[in-house]
Amino acid sequence: MTYKLYAVRVFSRDWEATTRFYREILTLPEKFSNPELGWAEFDIGGPSLAVERIDPGDEEGLALTGRFLGISLEVEDVEGTYRKLLARGVDFLEPPARQPWGGVLAHCRDPEGNVLTLLGS
Repeated sequence: MTYKLYAVRVFSRDWEATTRFYREILTLPEKFSNPELGWAEFDIGGPSLAVERIDPGDEEGLALTGRFLGISLEVEDVEGTYRKLLARGVDFLEPPARQPWGGVLAHCRDPEGNVLTLLGS
């Protein structure tokens, strides 16, 4: 049996604002979007980053929003990407910082409060 990662899912109550963030602010290429289904997929160079709408009445689903996602998006220039996204109004937890292992990380929030990591060298 073989397994292949298809998508990493990001949950959102405000699906339109969240998909707009990934499409227009982060400028990820959109592979698929269906507002009726509340599902969109973005190209991140392999498996998709998917945004899935959560029903406002779904307590378990709501617990999946507004938290650290554990998703690291590699970028060529973390400092430049940070400045560009900051100018577009993206909320960063702190400026990019070099880590003891040598890489540079910056953490930002999408409109739902989900925390993403930008990673570079």
